[in-house]
Amino acid sequence: MAAQREVSAWRPRVPGVVEVFHAHFTEYAYPMHVHAAWTLLIVDDGAVRYDIERHEHGTLRDTVSLLPPHVAHNGAPATAHGFRKRVLYLDSSRLGEDLIGAAVDSPDLRDPLLRRRVGQMHAALARPGEELEAESRLTLVGERLRAHLRPRLAVQDPRPDPVLARRLRELLDARVTDGVTLEEAARVVRAHPAHLVRAFSAAYGIAPHQYLTSRRVERARRLLLDGQPASAAATAAGFYDQAHLTRHFRKLVGVTPGKYATLRHG
Repeated sequence: MAAQREVSAWRPRVPGVVEVFHAHFTEYAYPMHVHAAWTLLIVDDGAVRYDIERHEHGTLRDTVSLLPPHVAHNGAPATAHGFRKRVLYLDSSRLGEDLIGAAVDSPDLRDPLLRRRVGQMHAALARPGEELEAESRLTLVGERLRAHLRPRLAVQDPRPDPVLARRLRELLDARVTDGVTLEEAARVVRAHPAHLVRAFSAAYGIAPHQYLTSRRVERARRLLLDGQPASAAATAAGFYDQAHLTRHFRKLVGVTPGKYATLRHG
């Protein structure tokens, strides 16, 4: 089988994310190297083996690997057909350098919930216009990573905070079209981002990004019934483009925006 190298890389508009990197390699092996950023790695197919601090480790499909900055490591396929991986490079605003030692000792984490959340985060990062979802998911991923590396600092389930949840809801309502980042929202309401996400979800049974999307779809429905074309309604309601609107509109309403617009004549 000929060697394959399929890669894609981009830098999303999410604070703390240096780069997103997706790759499919069959025979390629990385030499020893370092990154200035944290490397958060999951494998979707095959397996990766690597050395760090003279110890061999491996990333399997059910594992999340966290490689610290400034620490040399390599990487190679652990199976005959290679591997398919998704990587996130994070700066120190997401994970502090005080966690480097713990990450060197235990870089591979067997945690099904963490693995699922990292996958969901990558899915959000790959879709334009989903920055709030990606940032929210990344905040919870970072919290869980820190709990693994510093177990005694594990965050307990927060107490209900309906006042904080209401303040975030009011902010989202005021910024339906323009949107707001989780980092900005946390500054405005003066709360830790992870606590903000949890408080809102506990109070309303829906994550902040889902609430904002629902409000945008609601606004788009009114605009479509007023006769605006889907492309204009998408922009006016705060969606990235018409395809972004269509994806969420079909999910929440059951029909496409174009089909829905015809109902105003019924």
